[in-house]
Amino acid sequence: MAEEAAPAAQTDRSDIRIVVVTHGQASDPFWSVVKNGVDQAGADMGVTVEYQAPQTFDMVAMSQLIDAAVASNPNGLVVSIPDASALEDSIRAAVDAGIPVISMNSGSDVAKDLGILVHVGQTEYEAGLGGGQRMAEAGVTNALCINQEVGNVALDLRCQGFTDAIEEAGGTVEVVAVELADPIDAQQRISAAVTSNNPDGILTLGPTGAAPALAALEEDGLLGEIQLATFDLSPEVLEAVRDGNMLFAIDQQQYIQGYLPIVLLTLYNTNLNTIANDVLMTGPGFVTQDTAAQVIDLSAAGTR
Repeated sequence: MAEEAAPAAQTDRSDIRIVVVTHGQASDPFWSVVKNGVDQAGADMGVTVEYQAPQTFDMVAMSQLIDAAVASNPNGLVVSIPDASALEDSIRAAVDAGIPVISMNSGSDVAKDLGILVHVGQTEYEAGLGGGQRMAEAGVTNALCINQEVGNVALDLRCQGFTDAIEEAGGTVEVVAVELADPIDAQQRISAAVTSNNPDGILTLGPTGAAPALAALEEDGLLGEIQLATFDLSPEVLEAVRDGNMLFAIDQQQYIQGYLPIVLLTLYNTNLNTIANDVLMTGPGFVTQDTAAQVIDLSAAGTR
C-alpha cells in the first residue's frame, strides 16, 4: 500500500510585513469578519499582518495611523477609503514612498487616481441602486435611508443610489442620520422618523444600523409591516432575513475584502503580479429568505 505524501511545507514569508488600516473596528460584527479574512490570509501566505483601526469613525486618527504605517516602511499597505479628501495625502505619501497599496471596502471611485494597485470591493452607488430597485419591486414608495456614519462617502453613495432607484420608480426617500455610540438614541431617532414620515420601507447601511432599526420596529409593533433591508451581514441580520423580518441583505463578501489584498500583496512582493482591473468586485450579492439559512452557519464561524 502506497504511503500518503506528506503535505508540502509552507513557505516562510514572515519577513513580508503588510499593514492593514481601516475605518472599522474589529469589535464591529462586519469588520470582525474583515479582520478574520486578513488574519487567515496572513496565516495561509505565511506573511506578517497587522490590523489597525481608530477607536471610532475618525478620519484624523485614521490618517495618523496610515502615516505611522508608512513611516514603518512595510512591504505592503491595505487601506479603506471612506473619505478620500481626508486620507488622500497619507495614501499618496505611501505610494510616493514606493509602498504597494491596495484599497478595500470603500474607495472604488478614487483608488486609481491615488495610485493604488487595485481596489477590492463593490461599487457603492450601484449597490445602493440595486437595493432600491429591489425595494421598489416589493412595493416600497416612501422610504428611509439610515446613515450611521455621516461623512463616510461610501455610505453617502449607497444612499444616493438607493434614493435614485426609489425616485425613478416614483417614490421618495428621507435620509436619517444616527449616532451609533448611543444605540438607544439611534433607536429613538429611527422610531421618531417612522412616526413623522410614515414610511413603507427602510434601508440601513450596515448591521450596526440594522440592529436599532429592528429594535425600533419591534417596539412599535411594525416589524413585518414596514419593509426593512440592510447592507452587509451579521448573525442578527441573517436571522431577521430568514424569519421574514427583513426583505434582504446586500452582501459585499467582506471576508474576501480582507483576505484577497493580503494574497495580492504577497504575490506582488514575491512575483510582481498585478491585477489588470481597477476594481476587483466582491459584490453586491443579495441574501434573501431563500438563502439566509445557508449563510447563517458561515456567519457564526466568522467568515460571512
